[in-house]
Amino acid sequence: MALFLIGALVGLLAGWWQSRAIRRDAEQHAEDRQLVLQEKQIVIRFMHGMVQSLGENLGRAELLQRIVHAAILSTGALSACLYEKTARGTLRGAAVEGLFPPHRPLAETVRQKSVTRARFFEQVLRAEEFTIEEGVIGLVARTGAPVLIADAVADSRIVQHDDRALRVSSFIAAPVVFRGEIIGVLCVVNPSDGLPFTPSDFSLVCSLAEQAGMAVHNHGLLRFQLERRQLDLDLALAGSIQKYLLPAEIPLVRGLAVDARYRAAQQVSGDFYDLIPLPGSRLGVAVADVSGKGIAASLLMAICRTNLRQAALRGASPGAVLAEVNRAMAGDIRQGMYITAVYAVIDPERHELCFARAGHELPLLLRGGAGGGGRAEFLASEGMALGLVEDAVFQPTMAEVRVRFVADDVFVLYTDGLTEAPNDAGLEFSGARLADSVRNLGTALPAAINDGVLERVQRFTGREQPQDDFTLVTVRRV
Repeated sequence: MALFLIGALVGLLAGWWQSRAIRRDAEQHAEDRQLVLQEKQIVIRFMHGMVQSLGENLGRAELLQRIVHAAILSTGALSACLYEKTARGTLRGAAVEGLFPPHRPLAETVRQKSVTRARFFEQVLRAEEFTIEEGVIGLVARTGAPVLIADAVADSRIVQHDDRALRVSSFIAAPVVFRGEIIGVLCVVNPSDGLPFTPSDFSLVCSLAEQAGMAVHNHGLLRFQLERRQLDLDLALAGSIQKYLLPAEIPLVRGLAVDARYRAAQQVSGDFYDLIPLPGSRLGVAVADVSGKGIAASLLMAICRTNLRQAALRGASPGAVLAEVNRAMAGDIRQGMYITAVYAVIDPERHELCFARAGHELPLLLRGGAGGGGRAEFLASEGMALGLVEDAVFQPTMAEVRVRFVADDVFVLYTDGLTEAPNDAGLEFSGARLADSVRNLGTALPAAINDGVLERVQRFTGREQPQDDFTLVTVRRV
């Protein structure tokens, strides 16, 4: 009897475990099916966008850039690059978005020049050219087989750079093929959530690369659109929130005239500025620039703006404000992202201004603007970008600069989207041209100075729509 009961119990337990396993398998099957459906929807939208583009004259360079953008939106990667196979059989970076790491180690002279400039790294990447015998990207082009490297840190085939912003944590490369011919290699690196790429991400990138092959082959006829309706709504909402976070009006501070200009290259921006009335008839002025673009940069911008304003309203000095922001955001900034910022406190009653800089462009000060042709100088100061290092390393590098700010002096803060605006020849507007513009406009009020500067930038570049976000804040002592 006892043996019978034991046997019955064992049978019941086995049945229970079997039914549980069946349920787990069913749940996993449902989850896998949902992922496949999502991937199909993205690819179908991708193809639908190409069909709608028939008959439009789309340039090859723009098409490649849109493919890279689609890969980032689909996978949530921080950066992507499309390497194109040249007529010589080599590979070169034809389109890039985000801070994508160069294929080869950077020479010492290049590392010294690069500092933390995303545009410089992009130029290095586009100038690279290598054979299909070189590296993982060459392997994909040579064999036509895609590669997923979930943990790129542990893979010796991936080049790791000294610059933390260029470190690769996860990597996908897929061949862009049309009728068996390799056109190029599509690569994405570093998911924005910090987790490794998944097999689902891998499958999606491979599907997009396959469809991209047809789009590139027919680049004169095809134009595609990947952004889904919900993403458009999200971007529009993020853009509206950003505008809400910017000052609604210029604060009135006796002895100061102020004007600010801000323009996003896309729907959302990584730039921001703030004008903060402080006790004692003082004014706090902040300008900052988040690395990268898109929603991730805009969210980081909003967090930074909130932390900076809170620290400023507590009356801290400029250096202390930036140090507090760096401490507060240590857990919010993902690897590969950073923020450059400058914060100044202007005291018209004491006829002085004090500022601190966190890796940002140097402030510009015009002396004796009322007479025209005054002396314009960039005010040097030390300081590292926010989010790159811990407080113990950040604080010793922070230096405050205090200067006289008397009648008719002009103080200008800006982001690199202004000084690095290129013309058709590839030349940048530059800090020197900005200084000359402000010097020539020095007799005017800030609004007229900003109008004049932007008019000169537009005339120099030959285009109305900027390629990068820019911010320009001008303060005059009156």
